[in-house]
Amino acid sequence: MANDAATYPVLGAHFKVHFHGLESTSVDVAFQSVSGLTATIETETMSSGGSNNNDFTLPTKVSYANLVLKRGLKKFPSALTDWCENAFENFRFQPVDIVIVLMDEKHEPIMSWYISKAIPIKYEMGEMNAEAMAIMVETFELKYEKFKINE
Repeated sequence: MANDAATYPVLGAHFKVHFHGLESTSVDVAFQSVSGLTATIETETMSSGGSNNNDFTLPTKVSYANLVLKRGLKKFPSALTDWCENAFENFRFQPVDIVIVLMDEKHEPIMSWYISKAIPIKYEMGEMNAEAMAIMVETFELKYEKFKINE
């Protein structure tokens, strides 16, 4: 029996994040984790006219979770950090589109997600702890308009 890699679940450990509109360096494509690619259909429950026995549910809109990107803190210049600083310090927002590319062991794209009009809404620096030799992690939280899966 042949071992067909296409039938196995995809591993989520090898990916890149590209920010369109930012002069990104290699620092700005590598992340420890990406989460928040979540779409939810919101609904509204309505009562049936004249009947107290039945309710029905109507879809109202699609909402999206916040995109959360985590990476080890680096001492190099970062267009992503500059973009966030401009939002938090100057209250100037420049929406950017983002493409997250999941790759296989040969660095070939498997699939990608296109995120439109992202803006920074939270920046968090990880804990500094003298008792632990841990990597400093910075977290970027972004609000976006929508995402689309590209295969």
